[in-house]
Amino acid sequence: MMASTTKGAKVTGVRAVALVGPTGAGKTSLAEAMLFASGAISRLGSVEAGTTVGDSSPEARARRGSTEINLTRFEYLGDKFAIIDTPGAVGFAADGYAALGSADMAIVVVDPEPERAALAEPILRRLDALGIPHAVFVNKIDAARGRIHDLLEAMQPMSGAPLVARQIPIREGEKITGFVDIALERAHRYVPGKESERIDIPADLAEREASERYHMLETLADHDDELLETLLMDEQPSLDRVLKDLTDEARAGWVVPVMFGSALNGFGVHRLLKMLRHEAPAVELAAQRLGTNGKGVHVFKVANGGAVGRLALARVLGNGLSEGADLTEDIRAGALFALQGDKTNKLTAAEAGDIVAIAKADAAQAGMIFGRSGDNGSEQLIDLPPRNATIALRAKNRQDDVKLSTALHKLVEEDPALEWTQDDSSHETLLRGINDEHLNVTLQRLKRRYGVDVETHAPRIAYRESIRKGVTQRGRHKKQSGGHGQYGDVVIEVRPLPCGSGFVFEEKISGGVVPKQWIPAVEAGVRDAMQKGPLGFPVVDVAVTLVDGSYHSVDSSELAFRLAGKLAMSEALAQCQPYLLEPVVRVAIASPPGTGSKMGSVVSSRRGQILNLGAHPDWQRWDMVEAHIPMASLNGLDAELRSLSQGLATFTAEFDHLSELSGKLADDVVKQATLEPA
Repeated sequence: MMASTTKGAKVTGVRAVALVGPTGAGKTSLAEAMLFASGAISRLGSVEAGTTVGDSSPEARARRGSTEINLTRFEYLGDKFAIIDTPGAVGFAADGYAALGSADMAIVVVDPEPERAALAEPILRRLDALGIPHAVFVNKIDAARGRIHDLLEAMQPMSGAPLVARQIPIREGEKITGFVDIALERAHRYVPGKESERIDIPADLAEREASERYHMLETLADHDDELLETLLMDEQPSLDRVLKDLTDEARAGWVVPVMFGSALNGFGVHRLLKMLRHEAPAVELAAQRLGTNGKGVHVFKVANGGAVGRLALARVLGNGLSEGADLTEDIRAGALFALQGDKTNKLTAAEAGDIVAIAKADAAQAGMIFGRSGDNGSEQLIDLPPRNATIALRAKNRQDDVKLSTALHKLVEEDPALEWTQDDSSHETLLRGINDEHLNVTLQRLKRRYGVDVETHAPRIAYRESIRKGVTQRGRHKKQSGGHGQYGDVVIEVRPLPCGSGFVFEEKISGGVVPKQWIPAVEAGVRDAMQKGPLGFPVVDVAVTLVDGSYHSVDSSELAFRLAGKLAMSEALAQCQPYLLEPVVRVAIASPPGTGSKMGSVVSSRRGQILNLGAHPDWQRWDMVEAHIPMASLNGLDAELRSLSQGLATFTAEFDHLSELSGKLADDVVKQATLEPA
């Protein structure tokens, strides 16, 4: 069945279009070109020169690439659009994930070379999973060496819906100088910085244009029985019929339109904007996808540190939003602002589909949806990439400790892909992110925005130690220094337990030689000694039994028996043949076609053990490698895997078990532990 939209129907409100795709494909340049073509800006900026409306932060300017989403807006021929320009680099891609969920349509920006087609696969699969209609814009067409047909052939297996070429290129020598619009059967020559000019279809392209158009119509006919009947009768469908099918099927996500051009020169940008006017759905479809009613507001990001203060960036999914409106019974919208890059403009109200910044909505967090049926404000789960990089940090100036904590809280609130914790065992402040680049940019923001300079180092590995044999040991604490003395005397049996058993404490006291009220103190003392064993690490997988002891009616106390228990355990552990244990994680590596063996070699080089090498359970053609790898060998793994896979391989890691570490590696770990401060 066809969607209900009819060609030419006026779409009211603002439509949100997300620009997505691999890093370096030119998404921010395309956003700039769209603003220029629409008249929203009078001069075309450059990413290289740092003059674009988007990528305005010092971090983005320095790396000449997006580190967070850019929000812009424009009108084109009476239609209103909001652009969500998302980062392509893996370390920053998560910043756009929540915003992507409320987009009406996505434009996948790709390079024209077929060998780089694979870079678009993760985002194409994400769009299919989210059910977001999308199109492909092949950028940098003026520098293309390969054929568009080869590019689409390489990309088709990555897409859940058929890729439908809307244009064929016009070549003059080695350069592409224009295009033939297959639907309209019109040819155009590119004019730098302006709309393309109409020309006759070149004679040598007439046959190809007819063939490509018929192929397009066949694809559309898969969802239109009337069109199929027309083709079977060898008749030409009307132009209105063709355009209606293109619109309906693109909005429904049944086909993926493919267009091309050059953002830097403005080639094909006006044609792309005209396609969006007709084929980008209205906000109602996004609202249905997110399950909201007529008052829906989707908060997709929190921004701190600007001149206006804390802002909740949100898409208005319902009929509109005014300043002071109730989002829930407890949350009211403050002032509303329109965003154009880093510029804010005050609004009195926002219309349906608009993207705005809401002030004073302090309880609103990224992913929250207000106005969903039956909810009083609920949270949407954001599917984040794995955090595979961790650093330990501390303020260079100890007086900045409180400032550091406050700043980290704000940075994590802005970027859900970040996580910071206080490690109880190592007493370190840990910051986790997607990769090293992600963390480096975060540290730059930390210093620039909040004035906190930090020192960083690799987190301590959570080594443990255990014992091979059991012993019986007496521990006696006796001290006399005037007045009441201290006396505690215990005998304990220590024995090893199987790996993963933890700690077991028992008592077999008879005759009251250790009064019952002080037995818990003995256990506490034993636990104290286990915090740092003979090798310098916490002790695990041991059983301790209190079997004997003695006490003094005056000098015995809880403290004395705790110290006696600690002394007995410390001396016992030294005799139990202690050995080192290292944490081992279970790793699952997802890698593109043909790279599974490379991933296996990386695992082996890092003292890993391959558990399974097979097909990815969800992604056709992809490989999945499952393995055990020592946690100490994870450093740099993300970068190495990506370097062998065009940046596409990813992995997840979860603690699995402790494994014995021996030989020189163990000696080095123990030696290093003696050099580190307690």
